[in-house]
Amino acid sequence: MAYTIGLDYGTNSVRCVIVDVANGNELGTAVHEYETGQAGIILDSADHNLARQNPADYLRGAEAVVKAAVTEAENSDKDFDASQVIGIGIDTTGSTPIPVDKYGRPLSMLAKFRGNPNACAWLWKDHTGHAEAAEITQLAEKEHPEYLAKCGGTYSSEWFFSKVLHCLRTDPYVFDAAYSWVECCDYIPAVLTERQKPDIIKRSRCAAGHKAIFNDQWGGLPAKDFLAKLDPKLGELRDRLYKKTYTIQTSAGKLAQSWAEKLGLPAGIPVAVGAFDAHLGAVGSGIAPGKLIKIIGTSTCDMLVAESDHQLADIPGICGIVDGSILPGFFGLEAGQSAVGDIFNWFVNYIQPGGGWHGLPARENTAKMAVPRSHEALTEGAAKLKPGQSGLLALDWNNGNRTILVDQRLTGLLIGQTLHTKPEEIYRALIEATAFGALTIINRFEEYDVKVSEVINCGGIAEKNPLLMQIYADVTGREMKISRSAQSCALGACITGAVVAGGESGGYDNFVDAQAAMCGIKDVTYKPIPENNTAYQQLYALYRQLHDAFGLKDSSGKLANVMKDLLNIKDSVKP
Repeated sequence: MAYTIGLDYGTNSVRCVIVDVANGNELGTAVHEYETGQAGIILDSADHNLARQNPADYLRGAEAVVKAAVTEAENSDKDFDASQVIGIGIDTTGSTPIPVDKYGRPLSMLAKFRGNPNACAWLWKDHTGHAEAAEITQLAEKEHPEYLAKCGGTYSSEWFFSKVLHCLRTDPYVFDAAYSWVECCDYIPAVLTERQKPDIIKRSRCAAGHKAIFNDQWGGLPAKDFLAKLDPKLGELRDRLYKKTYTIQTSAGKLAQSWAEKLGLPAGIPVAVGAFDAHLGAVGSGIAPGKLIKIIGTSTCDMLVAESDHQLADIPGICGIVDGSILPGFFGLEAGQSAVGDIFNWFVNYIQPGGGWHGLPARENTAKMAVPRSHEALTEGAAKLKPGQSGLLALDWNNGNRTILVDQRLTGLLIGQTLHTKPEEIYRALIEATAFGALTIINRFEEYDVKVSEVINCGGIAEKNPLLMQIYADVTGREMKISRSAQSCALGACITGAVVAGGESGGYDNFVDAQAAMCGIKDVTYKPIPENNTAYQQLYALYRQLHDAFGLKDSSGKLANVMKDLLNIKDSVKP
């Protein structure tokens, strides 16, 4: 018997899963919500772009969830023993860089920086560096277009150097105190193996390639003189970052004795080099050439791989093409949407459909709507509608556009509402908007000859919302499958733990064998309904008209037909 542990650091919590490496069966799980901030996120009411986290929450969370998951595994399977755990894998959000001192301690853990959000982890959804991202893009267009070619043509405010440069510009005290900056997915393995000093941390190929413009073609990180033109101090920082990166088949080190005692695990077991949650979610969902993995949560990430010995075109608007970033031996391709679940939460938590106007009582005939609707109630109402019946159309940019426009300054849009528009109609239009965004990503991949033959979804929304899955099938014209594991990201982390442990220890010597044994697909799938797909083709044409008019700088912006076309579609639908 052999088991591995996966630690999955998400936006609001850390999750631990313990699996049997023979079949991927889950014996124990546990979740720990981050304590600091609002739902684990440090926010600033004066700046909606700011989103930080407390690195101390990560460490407290690791101890809490591993202990709880071990206890659950012991209770659920009498044959389980923690001494049989052979490896650990870790995934985190990203890009989530942390300023650290020369010992690898996050500055936020030092007394003089306590309470300073700039000394904390800069969460993936922090967009305070949007001006710096534009500056990096502009300079690269002029001097190093090859940098942009491998990251979709535009550098994003979600990524590493935008955040670091913004810190330099707005809080030089923190920047000057930081010996280096470390991605969260590199920090956690380094702590568990007591290899925290920045000079010896094994840095993730996933994080470096997709978010920090690392590529062996130009000698690793962007050139020192390039960074120095942005700011001389940024050029100097390059020498204190890293020169080499590692794929997930590599051990970051051995579990240190001190952490083994805290977690109740054997000391000396290998801890895999970390990666981003979406990348390991793809591994846990069985990613292979032609299989698009959609990780659907607060945002989405769309992952594909292609053989690295084949010629692959640079694809504008995606989040990078990196050799070995998802699976060793394959190019990893990443795209995604900056908000999906977050859009639905916004509507339910902030707009609060129902109730009176300006505090006045609701009219008698709408009294049933006085109580704010839940996701479940809105979904039930939305399911009764047909495509086009509401006359509504939305853009899914409430948190910017990650792919294919790569513009975090874009915002959401809803058109077609009348005095009769109902909450469930808006809710359905928001779901449809995210589906149209998903189709736009698929089309972009296929425009550049990266074929999508199968779509596998994972994440809580894919698990729990059949309506959304059916709409995605109807909009894309493709069958929607769901990963067997409800914890696909954590399972992917477990798979990396099994591979770094190796076959001699009861694990696997490669990812093909590990995925074949540990991954699977649920029996329930969602196939496109032909008449719905036909209706959505009309709506998607209008969506693309809005998409291009508001998102492309050289667009003519002619939109006079859109509202009238929506009404025509609405009138043609029979309830």
